[in-house]
Amino acid sequence: MMGVQGVLARISELQTQLSPNSAAASTITAANGKTFAGALASATGTTGTTSSGVTGQSIVDAAKKYLGTPYVFGSTNPDKGLDCSALVQRAYKDMGIDLPRTSSQQAKVGTKVDGLANAKPGDILAFNSPVDHVSIYLGNNKMIAAPKPGDEVKIQSVYEKPTHIRRVLSTDAAAGTAATTAAGAAGAVRPASLQNSSSLAGVPYADMFVRAGAKYGVSPKLLAAVAKVESGYNPKAVSPAGAQGLMQLMPATARGLGVKNSFDPEQAINGAAKLLRNNLKEFKSVDLALAAYNAGGGNVHKYGGIPPFAETQKYVPKVQKALAALG
Repeated sequence: MMGVQGVLARISELQTQLSPNSAAASTITAANGKTFAGALASATGTTGTTSSGVTGQSIVDAAKKYLGTPYVFGSTNPDKGLDCSALVQRAYKDMGIDLPRTSSQQAKVGTKVDGLANAKPGDILAFNSPVDHVSIYLGNNKMIAAPKPGDEVKIQSVYEKPTHIRRVLSTDAAAGTAATTAAGAAGAVRPASLQNSSSLAGVPYADMFVRAGAKYGVSPKLLAAVAKVESGYNPKAVSPAGAQGLMQLMPATARGLGVKNSFDPEQAINGAAKLLRNNLKEFKSVDLALAAYNAGGGNVHKYGGIPPFAETQKYVPKVQKALAALG
């Protein structure tokens, strides 16, 4: 028998399905009017699947950004609130992966996992039949969820047996962070899955983009697109303003990121990945994260969006175009 929480969640889902504006509420529109997340998904080929370097821990970290967000049923806007399936959809979308909107649809994506004992961080846990609630598994019998009206996004114990467990990310990708951390940044041999990326075939420094993406939970293609726009993949580039290297880091910014030599491609890529990760966490939007990369986070806050600077207004669409070219 469905409990009160299940009934309320089910009502939320039905309202979402019937609302003509539900999709629009979750759309983040870039400067040229195209949906950036859609462009990212198109460029990475991640409609319900993973892009190289995105890990289960990446998804967990993305979901944790929304801790404390109030439960608002039918809402996909974290500034107002999120319901259970909106939280799951949002966390994956922040990593460039598009999922369906409702919990019943999310319970069918990816591949089946047999039992909680085989679940990994980032897997989707679905509850009840028909499915009326979803969460993201953290490991150690913990999950992050938007539980019910009057509550907020929080970490809970897995309080009942899931009826469905779905893995959107491949096993190799889910192991990426642990493998990269264990190998360290000193040039140790990485697993084959991290040494190259077929989606970045022919792109300079592809293996470095993949490694940094896995380490910091940022799409390798996004890193590669930023490098293309910033320097044309030139590790010796210096801008008139003094930005240096492949990722065009300003000296003060580089120091703050722990980058000792911006002209070293691997250091620069790792610094940029760390910066983008921080921007994504702060602004919860890819286009605003890119605007902050170009113009600084203070200006994004000051103007409440992409700053009205000609360079910055052009920057996000340029990265979009570079992403599309990588597809």
